[in-house]
Amino acid sequence: MNLTLKIWRQPDATSAGAMHTYELSEVSPDMSFLEMLDVLNEQLNDKGEEPIAFDSDCREGICGTCGLMINGEAHGPEVTTTCQLHMRSFSDGETITIEPWRSDAFPVVKDLIVDRSAFDRIIQQGGYISVNTGSAPEAHSVPVPRDDAMRAFNVATCIGCGACVAACPNGSASLFMGAKITHLGELPQGQPERDSRVVNMVAQHDHEGFGGCTNIGACTAACPKEIPLDVISQLNKDLRTAIKHGH
Repeated sequence: MNLTLKIWRQPDATSAGAMHTYELSEVSPDMSFLEMLDVLNEQLNDKGEEPIAFDSDCREGICGTCGLMINGEAHGPEVTTTCQLHMRSFSDGETITIEPWRSDAFPVVKDLIVDRSAFDRIIQQGGYISVNTGSAPEAHSVPVPRDDAMRAFNVATCIGCGACVAACPNGSASLFMGAKITHLGELPQGQPERDSRVVNMVAQHDHEGFGGCTNIGACTAACPKEIPLDVISQLNKDLRTAIKHGH
């Protein structure tokens, strides 16, 4: 495959960025998208040019660091992570536009790398449960109904990649936040802090500059783990309940 790549280059957080065009030939359809970028970077290194900076870690679709906007879509044309996207999803001779996540709350660090520490700060405000340390309790000491356990398990698959934010025209992180709140809210261990959790996380979300949710649904359509949209309803329900309780 022969490709034309239009890639966002930005030397650092304070400098202006611009799109740069690169031609890449003999790309195997079996390459992953990140492997294709690796090949391009090898060629840039050979020419003495600065390689393109992008995030990746596990390259197995489970860590969430590899997010890119590809032809205007978060993670590209398939419902998967960028590292699990393969070049067979594109056509020979195609022009591919590659950008970092689009969100004021995720400022660009360099090229395709953004600072997603806003997610970490939201988690620090309530994405946890407080427990006493010591020996592990017996597994069946706290019964959890099967439906509750399965829902908690399913929404806990959120990897915090930020595709929901990048896809949302409002730049909202409500799907991410809803997944975390629903995950803990379905379990008995998450009940003592349920009210304070949602209030504090929503306050941090707004402080970070994320937008509000208007139920467009672009977030769940782009989510590589297919987190359902109803976690946002659960988030709003928990928030209303917490406010009624005086939080």
